[in-house]
Amino acid sequence: MFSITPHSPSAFHVVFKLDKALVSDLPLFAGFASADLDAILARAQAVHYRKGKPVFSQDEHAHSFFLLLHGRLRVTQVTPQGDQIVVRFVNPGDLFGIALAIGRTTYPGTATAAVDSLALAWPSAVWPELMAQYPALASNAMRMVGSRLQEAHQRVRELSTEDVERRLAHTLLKLARDSGVEREGRVEIDFPLSRQDLAEMTATTLHTVSRIMSAWEAADLVESGRQRVTICDEPRLQVIASGAEE
Repeated sequence: MFSITPHSPSAFHVVFKLDKALVSDLPLFAGFASADLDAILARAQAVHYRKGKPVFSQDEHAHSFFLLLHGRLRVTQVTPQGDQIVVRFVNPGDLFGIALAIGRTTYPGTATAAVDSLALAWPSAVWPELMAQYPALASNAMRMVGSRLQEAHQRVRELSTEDVERRLAHTLLKLARDSGVEREGRVEIDFPLSRQDLAEMTATTLHTVSRIMSAWEAADLVESGRQRVTICDEPRLQVIASGAEE
């Protein structure tokens, strides 16, 4: 049992005794002794974010870093030209808001709850202390940052070298891999995902994404509606992503 107490219009602090079994298998805490995990969790606070509410905003002072336990977050950036892009989606088990790890004192983007979400939050001020005291935590965190950097490099390559259809196919396959639920041989991306989101993630227009998705729906590659996307023919979509199908 736990209780929820108001913290701000966008979040609630959740007061409860966290079952270590919920977090001990997460990549961030791999290989941790029980006592060390207790000490790290004691420094955190659980926070609930309602759907549509921001966890933090771009250029806001990086007051905390977080571990998502449940839900999904959409991370966006506004470019100097005033355009918004979707940078990534945060999945359960992901570390996020780690501005200090990339040498920043402010958040580089805005994280918004795509669905009701629950995260653990630590004050940014304890980041150096925790990294120094628990080398395994530092190693796991850096491994996660490195994986995210590799994904960013891959995305840059896709934007630079691939046409829109391939980029869109890659994006849908990655989202399905990270957060897909298989139902009757199809894979549903299990959080609200609009065509505008897909346009921002693939650096194209809403019109272009709508045209491609409509064609794929007619070919029974995907289904979409009410901000839900289901992949109906994953092998065929993989062929499109590889560039083997013109």
